[in-house]
Amino acid sequence: MPADPSDRGDSGGRPHAPVSTVPPDSTARPYRDGVPEHGRVPKSYAVKMRLLTLMDELGEDALLPSERELAAEYGVARSTLRSAIADLVMEGRLRSARGRGTYVAPPKLVQPLSLAGYTESVLSMGMRPGRRVVTVEHHVADADLAERLGIRAGDLTVHLERVLLADDEPVGLESTYLPLDRFPAILDVLRPDESLYRCLREQFGVVFAEADESVETVLAAPREAMLLGTNPALPMLLTMRTSYDPEGVPIERVRQLFRGDRIGFATRLRAGG
Repeated sequence: MPADPSDRGDSGGRPHAPVSTVPPDSTARPYRDGVPEHGRVPKSYAVKMRLLTLMDELGEDALLPSERELAAEYGVARSTLRSAIADLVMEGRLRSARGRGTYVAPPKLVQPLSLAGYTESVLSMGMRPGRRVVTVEHHVADADLAERLGIRAGDLTVHLERVLLADDEPVGLESTYLPLDRFPAILDVLRPDESLYRCLREQFGVVFAEADESVETVLAAPREAMLLGTNPALPMLLTMRTSYDPEGVPIERVRQLFRGDRIGFATRLRAGG
């Protein structure tokens, strides 16, 4: 019987490397669905799971027992317990108050990815929206901003920067740029704590039709962390949006930085066709 051509190697006569379906070091390290199991679950993770159960039992705003009590109950070192608590604080599930202890945090606010403004979103969650003005100025558009707003580089825009509040708690930082030629009187009619979208609709007859928006995770700059009252190491959610009217003319370019421990995003997906 002639030899199988596949046994002859490649065109240069070199034998093919054997194909193995067994993962390397399979006898030394077990695999499950192709993923190696790297030893035992860290103690801090197991403690974290127990803390989550305890938090469900205690409820929102409840004070956790002291570190000494919890470490003794779980049979772990206090350093292990602190590591688990730090993870939960970073995730926004716990909040620490210096000198008072650690509390179960309220649920995150859910910001829909839609053309609804911030005010409408917070009101829909049964909370009180608010804003604190940081910057109001005329800003010269660079090439990138000008392209996004459909104006020329060097044209003036209105830059409005405000801290976003929910029940008086800072949850985000919003910077909005509007073409000055289109909205020359915006600063005369917009109240500091007013919804910008409502003002644009009622005072200028603006209709929001669609938007391009991106979302990513970032770390806050020191100034941003200070304005939001957070740790600079806290992960943030950054959205960049350009909104358009029904004729496709850009209305605004807005940058929103949200606290990752207090805000989550949600949207509804529909099948195409």
